Amino acid sequence: MSESRDPPYPELKKSHTMARKGRPWTDYKPPPAAPVWAAIEGLGRYYILLAALELGIFDTLQRMGPSRVEELSAELGAPVDHLGSLLDGVVAQGLLDQFVDIYQLNDTARRYLVSEGPAAMADLIAVAPGPHENWTRLADTVRNGRPATPIEDDPAAFYIPLVEGTFTTMFRCASRADLKIRYSAQPTARVLDLGAGGAPWAIAVLNACPQGSAVINDLPDVIEVARRKTTEHDVSDRCEFRPGDFHTIDVEPESYDLVVLGHVCRTEGADGARRLIERAFAALKPHGRLLLADYFPDMARKANPHAVLMGTTMMASTIRGFTFTHKDFSEWLTAAGFIALRLIEPIGFQQTFVATKPGRSNG
Repeated sequence: MSESRDPPYPELKKSHTMARKGRPWTDYKPPPAAPVWAAIEGLGRYYILLAALELGIFDTLQRMGPSRVEELSAELGAPVDHLGSLLDGVVAQGLLDQFVDIYQLNDTARRYLVSEGPAAMADLIAVAPGPHENWTRLADTVRNGRPATPIEDDPAAFYIPLVEGTFTTMFRCASRADLKIRYSAQPTARVLDLGAGGAPWAIAVLNACPQGSAVINDLPDVIEVARRKTTEHDVSDRCEFRPGDFHTIDVEPESYDLVVLGHVCRTEGADGARRLIERAFAALKPHGRLLLADYFPDMARKANPHAVLMGTTMMASTIRGFTFTHKDFSEWLTAAGFIALRLIEPIGFQQTFVATKPGRSNG
């Protein structure tokens, strides 16, 4: 052998170690299959949680306290073995605690999964993914550019339980937004809430503005949720309800201090979102503000998977729905004439653009 010949594979010595590639120079260590298994298990994880809610497991543990599976079986009328398997699946997801043979609520369950929890999501979980059957047809939806059973075919059937399920979270977000933008400094504020759902934003503003008033809009059946919620919060006497399509209902120009677009733009596609922003601009008084809440992916669509997956959810079940980036909305707001754009996050994962209509020029 020539002494000048290089030793075999010298460039591999640092990069091809057991920790990186398996046995040096001979074996290749494949990537882990964990991401694939996480996707496979995602279906089961969701339906385990959904079954636990349908059976009343979290509320039962809230009422009974830490319990053995036999005690829960007697209370819920479910076989011990089957119930135990379901409980173990909930524990495996970190949504219950288990000590030997005792099951009990943990902090996550108390806050989000008990019906009367301080940030309850129990009513949201069944409806958040959209119609479940649309997910089984997702490949066809992508091929055809339209879901087989879009939400728009029967919007009330979907949106009524959705707005009821999201009210608690949206109301917390809207109430805490005052800490950042101080709408309470306008005690006589007039609010226009387009596509209001249960009207959490309008209610939060009216709670903080004792002489304020609100015009609340949504589809004819959905707006009944807003009527009920405003009554529960003792602000209905300061509300006017305008049922109908938010693109076409009559809206007075330059008449509102605040316009709210709360999680509605992503249902409308890019053109529809721009039209709603333009409607909001026309409705605002000079110096009035638009509050536009939604889920915003980052420009690379990698840093905020929640918003990205929300976009896929919209695509799976709506005719026009997608999520749009911060850059998209910034450009649309600026093009409509808004200035002083801010992005606030009153609670985690709940971001809101705040944009101001300029005052009239004196020149």
